[in-house]
Amino acid sequence: IMLKKGERGDGMDKLAVLRQYFGFSSFREGQQTLIDAVLAGRDVLGVMPTGGGKSLCYELPALLLPGMTLVVSPLISLMKDQVMALRNAGIPAGCINSSMSLDELRETYRDARYGAYKLLYVAPERLLTDGFCSLAQELEIPLVAVDEAHCISQWGQDFRPSYLKIVEFLQRLPRRPAVAAFTATATAQVRADIIRILQLHEPETVVTGFDRPNLRFEVLRPKDKRAVLLQLLAERRDKSGIVYCATRKSAEFLSEQLAGHGIGHTLYHGAMSPQERDKSQDDFISGRKNIAVATNAFGMGI
Repeated sequence: IMLKKGERGDGMDKLAVLRQYFGFSSFREGQQTLIDAVLAGRDVLGVMPTGGGKSLCYELPALLLPGMTLVVSPLISLMKDQVMALRNAGIPAGCINSSMSLDELRETYRDARYGAYKLLYVAPERLLTDGFCSLAQELEIPLVAVDEAHCISQWGQDFRPSYLKIVEFLQRLPRRPAVAAFTATATAQVRADIIRILQLHEPETVVTGFDRPNLRFEVLRPKDKRAVLLQLLAERRDKSGIVYCATRKSAEFLSEQLAGHGIGHTLYHGAMSPQERDKSQDDFISGRKNIAVATNAFGMGI
């Protein structure tokens, strides 16, 4: 089911949208509070664990709000993954990031101007470019969602100076939209930074628990890390998994080792070309390759 160009979810309530487009019959903890606040035009701050349903808190309102919701997202791999999932659900979405060619950017800008998207994902580095600022000033943007909002705080574990551009971008818009900030990990100090730096107006704030009963954390300290890794991979040949490496060099070295042992996998890091990254991500998401060797450029929410 595809929303027609410029169409909004008029006549549908949030539960109907939840069922029809996202396949759920009820909301998870914290989601309904945040969604109701967003639909009422309020700023919000959601601190919810990865996999806890943060993205639904802006994706669902985007279908009920007029115009196009803008989502600021820092990782190209996650951005592409979310856009693909939305399109598969019949929700028109697009993205703008540094991996796109000039022709691809022009096409996306043109489609946005024609009202083709309900959600547009953009990397923070693109916000203040002349082309994007011009585009944004022409569009009706009721909501700007900031994913991985802890990146705006120097006390956060992934501080990104480009996130500081968000406030100036908001100031350039003809009308300030509601702002929704989301993160999986934020101390009280980082939460205060997010509210202060993003200039959130009396935000509805939801902080859910971080207990994930379906996850297990285990620390191994083997003498021979490579041997244990090969054993773990051999035991999980029918399952998918990501082996994270601290650096590009270590990821490339491990990839060579796995290839030498005949273990099929895909490699992903930030220095690869956009085409190589696209193919690597597609191979992993489609299941053509069960194992990904990657740096944290391959977002953990993937």
